[in-house]
Formats: sequence, structure tokens, C-alpha cells
Amino acid sequence: MRHMSDDHTHVQEFFGTRAADWDTRFPDDGPAYEAAVKDMGLRPGDRVLDAGCGTGRALPPLRAAVGGTGVVLGADLTPAMLEAAVRAGRDRDGRLLLADVAALPLRSESLDAVFAAGLVAHLPNPAENLRELTRVVRPGGTLALFHPIGRAALAARQGRELTPEDLRAEPNLGPLLAGSGWDMLSYVDEDARFLTLAVRRD
Repeated sequence: MRHMSDDHTHVQEFFGTRAADWDTRFPDDGPAYEAAVKDMGLRPGDRVLDAGCGTGRALPPLRAAVGGTGVVLGADLTPAMLEAAVRAGRDRDGRLLLADVAALPLRSESLDAVFAAGLVAHLPNPAENLRELTRVVRPGGTLALFHPIGRAALAARQGRELTPEDLRAEPNLGPLLAGSGWDMLSYVDEDARFLTLAVRRD
């Protein structure tokens, strides 16, 4: 059994070595991020977290959605990713936190929504970790699980087969979310994007 610290080290090593050129490797993802944020239905003044924010590519559209009166946070486990976000100027759109999304330094029910791009596959204990996101979101709040490309395209990019065991497959993700306090509202898996929206139960 792997210890949580082992998972942290693996994630930090994986993303730490890729942080410097992350944005240049995926230069065309911006419109997909903007569309996903729009689909969340955020309102001015909302409080939103980008969980596992990486280089902060979601922060500008999140800020645009919640406006100057809203709160935008970006949390990531990898210092190099947050440093890349600062170099890109995205710290102007949200407050960056060096934090584990499995143990967030946030009050319970303090957020209206969580945006999570590419996060689920990197969670060491998905059911437990999704419950932590449940904790920090108010009842009726929104969770968006996102990839700027669909599952098949992602598998091809990573050189692996797409299997029924894929955590992001709808038959797997629906029960996982339900067991973590979320009700799935919509599920989209297309070549151009993957987006699941869920609402926190009361």
C-alpha cells in the first residue's frame, strides 16, 4: 500500500519536471477552459476554487465569471506549477495556495463551486478526496470535472488503451460522485472536451 506522502512525491515529481513548458505543450486549450467555466453557471460574487490548478489556466475565465466581487482561489501541490502560474501573471486573477486538495485549508461550506481540470486520475483516494471537495462547497454548490480533450483523445495522447476501468467513464464516475455527496447533472465526453457537472446534495 502506498503512503499519502509517496503519492505527493510522485505527483510533485511528475508535474514539477513539466511545469516550465506546460502551457506551450498545450497552447490551444484556452477556449475549452472558457467554455467549461461558462457551463458552470457562475455568478458575480461567487467564491470558486480551481482544485489542482497547475499553471492557473482556468483562473482568468473564473475571474471573468465571478467578477471583482467574487473570490477565486487556485490550489496545487506542486510549487513549480504555482511558480509558472505567477510567471504567466495568473496570480492577478486569483489567490494561489500551495495546498493538497485532499486536505484543503478552507472552512467548510465556504465556496460556491469547484473547478477541477485533470484532477480525478491523480487523486490517491478518489472517493475520500472528492468528499473533501464536498466539505468546502455549500449545499447546492457546483463541481466541474474537466479535460480540454475527451477520454479517447487523452488516452491516445498518453499512449494507453481506453479501458472500462477508466475512472472518468460515466458508469464509474457517476457512482463515485454519488458516494461522495454529489449528484451528477451532466456528462459530456467528446473529442474536443470532457466535462462532468455535479451539484452538492444538501
